[in-house]
Amino acid sequence: KQWYQRRVRGDCSCVDYCRECSVELTLDVRCNEETPRHVTTRDLISSNLKCIPATSKVRDHETDGDGSPDDILICKLRKGQHLKMKMYARKGFAKEHNKWSPCSAVGFEYDPDNALRHTTYPVAKDWPKSDYSELEEDQDQAPYEVFGKPEKFWYNLESVGSLKPESIVLTGIQVLKKKLMDVQNHYTNEIAKEALYIG
Repeated sequence: KQWYQRRVRGDCSCVDYCRECSVELTLDVRCNEETPRHVTTRDLISSNLKCIPATSKVRDHETDGDGSPDDILICKLRKGQHLKMKMYARKGFAKEHNKWSPCSAVGFEYDPDNALRHTTYPVAKDWPKSDYSELEEDQDQAPYEVFGKPEKFWYNLESVGSLKPESIVLTGIQVLKKKLMDVQNHYTNEIAKEALYIG
């Protein structure tokens, strides 16, 4: 399975770790030279070749002989030192802990010209114009729309680099769709149970 298709830890029925919710990573590095050996994420070997650390993807045009500049340094070994370990990477979500968040920042706006007046500007002309503003240069804010409703939303999403912004948005939509389907299924089941009790 691809990483985004794996189960979140709370949704998996296993006791500890399994293929559905985690990937086994092994590390076995020895330093035999006088110069220190840098152990990085590139040295991690995954049990599933489709699930590797994002910084371990081969980028031949960026490498300088000592790995990619994006590889994360785990430790440095001196001559004669050896590091061997087995670890499990598991999928989580940012609501449980921020370390699982693929986003560094998310912002949105729905009224770039302040036509709905959900924001009060002390001095409207001093307020910076939005990138999505449709106002002329001499206008500070749009005329007030008493019965206006937000119809268009602009999102800005910054990724930490583990996933592309497009993947984050599309995966978020898939998760939201699944949750809404679960709510609908539970509601349908409850209605069916009530019909049985009444009948």
